[in-house]
Amino acid sequence: MSWGTELWDQFDNLEKHTQWGIEFVEKYTKFVKERSEIETNYAKQIRNLSKKYQPKKNSKEEEESKYTFCRAFLTTLNELNDYAGQHEVISEDLTSHIITELTRYLQELKTERKSHFHDGRKAQQHIESSWKQLEASKKRFERECKEAERAQQYFEKMDADINVTKADVEKARQQAQMRHQMANDSKSEYAAYLQKFNQEQNEHYYTVIPNIFQKLQDMEEKRIERISVCMKKFADVDRQVLPIVGKCLDGMTNAAESIEPKAQVVESFKSGFEPPGDVEFEDYGQAMKRTVSETSLSNTKESKEKPAYVPVPPASSPPSPSAVPNDPQSPKQHKEPLSHRLNDFMASKPKMHCLRSLRRGVIFKKSFHGVIFFQGSVPEDFSHLPPEQRRKKLQGKIDELSKDIQKEMDQRDALTKMKDVYIKNPQMGDPASVDPRLTEIGQNIEKLQSEVQKFEGWLAEVEERMPSKSDSQRKSGLYETQNSTTVSNNCAQDRESPDGSYTEEQNSEVQVKAQPIPTPTTTTEFDDEFDDEEVLPTIGTCKALYPFEGHNEGTISVAEGELLYVIEEDKGDGWTRVRRNEDEEGYVPTSYVEVFLETNAKGAMTYI
Repeated sequence: MSWGTELWDQFDNLEKHTQWGIEFVEKYTKFVKERSEIETNYAKQIRNLSKKYQPKKNSKEEEESKYTFCRAFLTTLNELNDYAGQHEVISEDLTSHIITELTRYLQELKTERKSHFHDGRKAQQHIESSWKQLEASKKRFERECKEAERAQQYFEKMDADINVTKADVEKARQQAQMRHQMANDSKSEYAAYLQKFNQEQNEHYYTVIPNIFQKLQDMEEKRIERISVCMKKFADVDRQVLPIVGKCLDGMTNAAESIEPKAQVVESFKSGFEPPGDVEFEDYGQAMKRTVSETSLSNTKESKEKPAYVPVPPASSPPSPSAVPNDPQSPKQHKEPLSHRLNDFMASKPKMHCLRSLRRGVIFKKSFHGVIFFQGSVPEDFSHLPPEQRRKKLQGKIDELSKDIQKEMDQRDALTKMKDVYIKNPQMGDPASVDPRLTEIGQNIEKLQSEVQKFEGWLAEVEERMPSKSDSQRKSGLYETQNSTTVSNNCAQDRESPDGSYTEEQNSEVQVKAQPIPTPTTTTEFDDEFDDEEVLPTIGTCKALYPFEGHNEGTISVAEGELLYVIEEDKGDGWTRVRRNEDEEGYVPTSYVEVFLETNAKGAMTYI
């Protein structure tokens, strides 16, 4: 239905209705703006909450990371942080897609409405002006007609009166004729104004006003459609982030499901010590010497297992008499009362944990090789830890060093490959410029290998002292270390430090010989790689920026603008391995091509 034909007389009501429509748009814009602010504040609070409960960067974090529920909680915090990010996305989309557009549209809508109603008022003023002119001509015609009629009556009266002179009669007759002429002129003028007004009125109500009202109708319908679109966007903004929010929630659920009820408490706190043996009966009724069992708390026999690496105490701290029991030069100790034996047990601190030591942590200091380590200082060989924990730390250190060695070897191989290319193609570079770096890398590898041997020696020492040993030897990365240990020890006693951790003081001479298996040096050749290696998968594409002829062995010629597949990225030697088809592949200078690695390729990077 058209406003122009159905609502031709509702100009004021339409003006009020369209103004109310604009106010509704303003109200909806304000609503969306407040919703956006709520999403922003909510995301901010969620991020602050996640940040508040993030683990602090200290040693306790490393301990807590051992437990699956701690790792699950950390994953939950990270997913919650991503969840907050999606609410920020909602706020940004509401602002950019709804608030900004509606604000701009409101200005346009107000301007358009003002223009249409200005035209409508102008048309109304014109028709009202025409009506006023018509009314004025009508009143003038009516007045002239009355005047003409009175003049005619006065003439007739004068003409009938015999006492009036002929001149007065003639004057009255002329006056009556003049009034009749004026009445006729007024009649013509009134008829013209009437015809004109009828035309303008017909045009006003059937052409001008319908056109203006039709524009207002179109404006109102567009406003309603725009509100509908914005309301749909309002829902779509939330719907678009639902998949990512679902992934965040799935991540939280998976983290919760990954929690293992059987926590790694044993692995975290296992010391590797044997429990104390039985305390023997002290028979005071017989004057006989007490036989000391091998498993008693005051065990003074020589250790059955001798460590592969024994620290030599400094001369300034000689062993106490209780540390060298019953050697060939010392007299045998006689039986003492039970209370004295318990005092000796508490003072000598044997290898096994007592209840007092189990309750204490690292609070004072540790002694190793005559060096005092206060709280917070950790010895390089982790001797302040119990055997089991020390073994884990040493194994982790060996694995870390092995990874560093592998990195250095990869760099050495890459530089060796670059040097071979320079030797075969001198115009590309000086082979001697690579030698200092190769020498430095070789020194680094030797240093890391010596570190690995040192930690493997300590690891072998710990494993030999463990109560139960596995038959298989431990291997670290690419290297195996064989340790042959010759121990000359007259007497030793494993001790426990005041805090309950494992240390030892021995007056012995130890010789440790570690013979690492030599690592064969491999020479990398281009043709060997292509003959022996399997077909490498494609990890990206590249585009040749410059032509490259590739006369040397192992290289491939490319034309400018040619597209190739990347099968091996630049490892720091300046060459990238590419493939044209199944049979043609080789190396090209990285600076000659623009590389586009796939997003899932490890270490994806574009070199230009």
